[in-house]
Amino acid sequence: MFLAPIILCLVLLALLVSSLRKRGRFWECLAPIPQPPAYPIIGNLFDIMRTPEQLFLAERERGLKYYPIYKLDVCGNGGVNLLNPEDVELVLTDTKQNTKSFIYHFLHSWLGTGLLTSAGPKWQNRRKILTPAFHFNILQEFIQIFNEETKRLVEDLEAECHKPYIDVVVPITQFTLLSIGETAMGIKLNASDNDKDGYKRAVYKIGQLLTYRAPRPWIYNETIYSLTPQGRKEQKVLKSLHSFSNNVIAERKKHFSSSSYSSRKRLAMLDLLLKYKSEGANIDDEGIREEVDTFMFEGHDTTSVSICYTLMLLANHREVQEEILKEMEAVLDEEPPTYAKLQELKFMDRVIKESLRLYPSVPFISRVSGSEIQTKTGYTIPKDCMVNLQIYDMHHNPNVFPDPEKFDPDRFLPENIQKRHPFAYIPFSAGSRNCIGQKFAMLEIKTVLCGILKKFILEAVDTRKDMAFVSDLVLRPKGSIKVKFVPRCAN
Repeated sequence: MFLAPIILCLVLLALLVSSLRKRGRFWECLAPIPQPPAYPIIGNLFDIMRTPEQLFLAERERGLKYYPIYKLDVCGNGGVNLLNPEDVELVLTDTKQNTKSFIYHFLHSWLGTGLLTSAGPKWQNRRKILTPAFHFNILQEFIQIFNEETKRLVEDLEAECHKPYIDVVVPITQFTLLSIGETAMGIKLNASDNDKDGYKRAVYKIGQLLTYRAPRPWIYNETIYSLTPQGRKEQKVLKSLHSFSNNVIAERKKHFSSSSYSSRKRLAMLDLLLKYKSEGANIDDEGIREEVDTFMFEGHDTTSVSICYTLMLLANHREVQEEILKEMEAVLDEEPPTYAKLQELKFMDRVIKESLRLYPSVPFISRVSGSEIQTKTGYTIPKDCMVNLQIYDMHHNPNVFPDPEKFDPDRFLPENIQKRHPFAYIPFSAGSRNCIGQKFAMLEIKTVLCGILKKFILEAVDTRKDMAFVSDLVLRPKGSIKVKFVPRCAN
């Protein structure tokens, strides 16, 4: 009997708060920006409360309809989405806009405040510490590991190629996880290790939980979230993720000695972190785990999906496959590719870049504005506003890339690149917070393509029209990515 008046008071209070907020400078700036139809109080909540697959498709529809900019209001929280290269450049080149948005806070329980999620002096310190781990000389040493893991992958594919198709997500994810383990972490993971398989499943699960939580403001509070079924599931998943990374660190510590560091040829990222800690740098055990968690995830998951989409594209474009093979025969000898030889594979480079245009591993990034932003498209983004840079939509927009759904590696010929805005293509982000491992990823992708295409002809099973995606931490396919592997005749 007393419930109805209480609910009425809460509704009236919410209306008052919403009304007061929208009278301030923040909403004054946002008012002119286009917005999908919204409801009182909850705004566009129903637009984002969808299944992961529906949410992905809805975002693409909004991107085309409201190009070059639109806003969403979710229960009084406004956010702006940018789809124009000129506006995106304003954000990525201004250090005042370097702070990640609140969406990344949901990752803190897993990744802490490592390189991906941190801001300010802590981010600057971590970036400075980690940059040497991806130096040219170290990347050269990693090629040997990429070649060894590629050989193992090819052997696995040979054992399965008699089947009508192979779901490439499974072996490729294992390949990238084993590669990041031995390169960045300096440990050789066991291919049949159950902990490794559990880690991969946990990464998928944490992405699903984040996607569930992000559009539901009533579970943003950590205490409330911990009481929900999803919150309890996340605690179990985090236990698995942190157990894996702690084991990686413990294994490396067994063989680490700061006194012998300078004499080692191959320098793992984890070695650098341990070395800096032993010398009293501003990083402790928790900080080391933050970076191990970050790079184990980003170093294998983003590269894995990119390789999988590239294999699917090549299977559907036999002529491109053969062109790459001709280039490989002209550039490479019978030995596994070296760092220098990989740089000469210019056509392969263009193919990978076009694959990353169509399927950017990270489809969007999100910042919070550190100051007002006057966009090139004529709007003002207020301070302290969430700003989403919709990379996938920009890469697929006909205003940016003519005939955007066509697979055309020649888009990345030097003369064609010069015709585009420099921020029209940003699969690795750009500016001071660009992906620290982008050269690492490109070398890994090139190496594995060399090994696979030398041994197999790829035949299409799944086509681009078969591809469906879900909103996740990366551009995750809804299901499998199927490719037929046909052994090439022996020379």
